[in-house]
This record gives sequence, structure tokens and C-alpha cells, in this order.
Amino acid sequence: LGLRSFEEAVGRVELLRQAKTGDPRADALDLTPLIAQAGTGATRFVDEVHIDPTGHELGDRLARDAAPALERDELVELSYEIRNTDRTVGARLGGLIGKRFGSAPPPGRIRVELEGAAGQAFGAFLADGVELLLTGEANDYVGKGMAGGLIAIRPPANDAGEPVLMGNTVLYGATGGELYCAGAAGERFCVRNSGATAVVEGAGEHPCEYMTGGTVCILGSYGLNLGAGMTGGEIFVYDPEERIERHLNAQLVAAERLDTAELGRLRALLERHQALTGSARAADLLERFAEAPLVFWRVAPKAEVARIESAAEGTVAGKSAG
Repeated sequence: LGLRSFEEAVGRVELLRQAKTGDPRADALDLTPLIAQAGTGATRFVDEVHIDPTGHELGDRLARDAAPALERDELVELSYEIRNTDRTVGARLGGLIGKRFGSAPPPGRIRVELEGAAGQAFGAFLADGVELLLTGEANDYVGKGMAGGLIAIRPPANDAGEPVLMGNTVLYGATGGELYCAGAAGERFCVRNSGATAVVEGAGEHPCEYMTGGTVCILGSYGLNLGAGMTGGEIFVYDPEERIERHLNAQLVAAERLDTAELGRLRALLERHQALTGSARAADLLERFAEAPLVFWRVAPKAEVARIESAAEGTVAGKSAG
């Protein structure tokens, strides 16, 4: 071929031929468009690649503005507009806190009011000491890898009702912190959550998939495959229509009605959710909380459910013997 180096072979598509495999189905695939000469002139990009990443500016600004709370015991209150091109807002600040203080919170606190539509991974890798309070909506991966802190999302004043305020894969891999959303989320809510607490007013398919810890409360409709691969944590599910049997992946988890202690935890979650988001749904459920034992389920790993039931039976037996 007269080629002396690999460099000389680059772009020489006329030297390529589709190999025959002997498999009629594989050989029926026509690869001609992939090995055709693309136009005339240069066949290879030879200039320098100039990468100009954008979307980090608001996160950088937040980290700079919050700096006093990392130095002294001080409440830093901030306010920003946010757009869907503002990505991973909170991640840089969370990284700085983790680098300086490890798993401990900083000496001060940061409270951030935001308004608008947050871009991808809002609140990712958030740390203790930070509160992100968003009026608006957020894209996918809210709270990704979240280790601490608080995210609260509420709809704008002109919302028409039944809002979807978060995208898919919210709290993916979260290990701590709290999330309260007065609206619904997309699919795979709380996948691989291992320690975060979350209240949401609806979720799509596969909620709490592979969850290993934490507490989740779903106050609205939810999709199929709830609790698939879940080995830890608990889910409180508002289900007045009793769809749980059709929607639950019962391979590893079971759904039971709530006992007195569990009802107490549920009430505390509803009160905090209502206080942080102004949720009308939480307020209504609190007013009708006497109905909670009939309309809520608790989903937990089967081993834990069996242990609790065994302990309850032992208590009853002991009282009978006495």
C-alpha cells in the first residue's frame, strides 16, 4: 500500500472493506455508509481542541459567597435566580466543606433561596450546613451523591396544580441529608439511596430501586416496580386506592400497615414537609391524620418485617403468660 506510518493511514477509508463473517444475519448488515468518503478536502481534524465548559458559574459564585460560614459561626443568607443551564449548583460548596471538615458541618450555616428552573444535578454532593430552597423546578439528578444538608423545592405561585418539579434519578447514591418536594419526581426516585430522608408528592417507575438505607415518603401516585432490589431503609406510601400489590416488587420487600411508632415518624415527616414547602397536600393529610393507619403502607425489607412481627408476637405471648 505504500504506507509508512499509522498517520498516513488515518482517513484512508478507500482502503477499508467489510469483512464477511459467514453468519447470514451479520453479513446482511450494510456498513458501506460507515466507510464512505465524507465529502472532499481534509479527512481529519488537526486543530487544537478548545473546551470551554459552561454551567458552573452560579455554583462557583455560591461557593465564594458562602465562604464566611466556613470560617466562623455565622448564618450566611443568599438569594439567586437560577436557570436550567446552571448545573450542579451546590456541588463545589459541598466539596469545599468535605475537604476542610470531613463529615462534620462547617462552623456556620448557609441558607440559599433560589427561583427559577435548576439545571442538571441541583444540590449534587451537598454537605451538612447548607440549605437550598428552590421555588421552581429542577432537572434530573437532584441531590446526586448528597451527603448532608437540605433541599426543599416548592412550586411557583402561578402553578396550575399537580406539579412535576423534579426529573429522573433524584438522590442517586445519596448517603445523607434531607429532600422535601411539594411536587412529583420522574423515574427511579431514590435509586441507591443509602441514608437520605425524602418526601415527594409523586414518583414515576422504579422508585427506591436498590435502596439500602434512609427514609422515603411518597404522598402521591407512584409507578411500577416499587422497592426493586431494596435491602435497607423504609418507604411510607400514601395509597388510599390500595395499588400497592400491583406496583410493589415483592422479591425483597413487604408492605405492612403502620404501628404507633411508625405513625409518629410519618407525622413528623409530614409536619417538616409542610413547614419547608407549604405543601397543601401535607396540610390536608395532617388534618386527617386519624385516617393514616388506613391509607398509608410501610415498605421495608422482608427480613426486617419478619423481625418486627416476631418481636410483637413475643410481646403478646409474654403478656398472655403473665
